[in-house]
Amino acid sequence: MKRCAWVSDDPLYIQYHDEEWGVPQHDDRHLFEMLILEGAQAGLSWITVLKKRENYRKAFHQFDVRKVAAMSDADLEERLLDPGIIRNRLKVFSARRNARAALKLIEEFGSLDRYFWSWVDDQPIQNNFQNLQDVPVNTPLSDQISKDLKKRDFNFVGTTIIYSFMQAIGMTNDHTTDCTFYSVRNA
Repeated sequence: MKRCAWVSDDPLYIQYHDEEWGVPQHDDRHLFEMLILEGAQAGLSWITVLKKRENYRKAFHQFDVRKVAAMSDADLEERLLDPGIIRNRLKVFSARRNARAALKLIEEFGSLDRYFWSWVDDQPIQNNFQNLQDVPVNTPLSDQISKDLKKRDFNFVGTTIIYSFMQAIGMTNDHTTDCTFYSVRNA
């Protein structure tokens, strides 16, 4: 089986690539989780985040937006002592900030799903990149979404983070054309 060139031989990476990456996601809890995890990844490798994912779920109430929004400073300070997550103060505190911003966004749009998928008219963007070097790190669309989210008081939502998020939740299919999953996600 041929996979995208970024996938290592780590079973966790293989499972993520084969079963999740690029699959259209519409569950608000999952969308919020991926937004927080993509922000946590900034400056690090994705495998680092994947290995800590279960710990993040425990630390942040399974990514229940309302529960994360209600976390106190003391709750977040406690998370900074947890070696199971990335203990960067700005990233940990951004989870609550982004949860609060997400609640406002949900109030306006009805769901995170409606907000994010409206940017692509509810249809994944089908790209046809032949190799990893062709895949961009951001696009004009990720620039627009990033700018809009920042206006709505989100942080750790730069254009590169948002493009990774779009790839992760299937808003864009960036499996390279030689990857077995290119055609699966393009069906």
